[in-house]
Amino acid sequence: MRLPFVNYGLIALTVLIFLIQSTLPPAAFEAAAINFGMIPIVVRDLYPQPVPWLPDWANLVTYAFLHADWLHLLTNMLFLWVFGDNIEDALGHAKYLFFYIACAVLAALAHLLLNINGNGPLIGASGAVAGIMGAYVLLYPHARVFVLARIVWLIPLPVPAFWMLGFWIASQFFYVLVGSDEPVAWWAHIGGFAAGVVLAPLLRRKGVVLWGGR
Repeated sequence: MRLPFVNYGLIALTVLIFLIQSTLPPAAFEAAAINFGMIPIVVRDLYPQPVPWLPDWANLVTYAFLHADWLHLLTNMLFLWVFGDNIEDALGHAKYLFFYIACAVLAALAHLLLNINGNGPLIGASGAVAGIMGAYVLLYPHARVFVLARIVWLIPLPVPAFWMLGFWIASQFFYVLVGSDEPVAWWAHIGGFAAGVVLAPLLRRKGVVLWGGR
């Protein structure tokens, strides 16, 4: 696949939405997160939808296109740019778009189930991107990914994707177990990753093998 235009389109749309967000005054910025983020008690219909014309379930998708700040956005978009094109190639354009949205929805549902009475908005593409990472582990575990390691100074080291992404998902479970106070949706990451692992074998194009063909 020469041009992963769906992946590029998702990146462009997400960046565009954040640029619009960034022009808003602080109160309006927070209102956007409340209106279009995923709030468990709103999705469960325990509290009125802030945007009357938006169905409660729609927030399971819209939240993935909002971000809290530039670091939040750029981190997610970096991972989407690095890993997304290969997954789009493995699934095909239309199925990749479905896969991305499905991972976002399932990640949000995982967050909801573990925060059943949550009243704060979940925002960010992290759950959907975690799904792409889960698919990558299954389809391209031996691909080399460069990571920055501090050995006296920062050095880029090639590491098999299986180990790099495996360490990442293990760290998500670690933070869940130790009860981190950071405002990070760990369960959304875990749910998205699991969704990617499950959906990738079902949606892959004919001839695309698991485990990199080994």
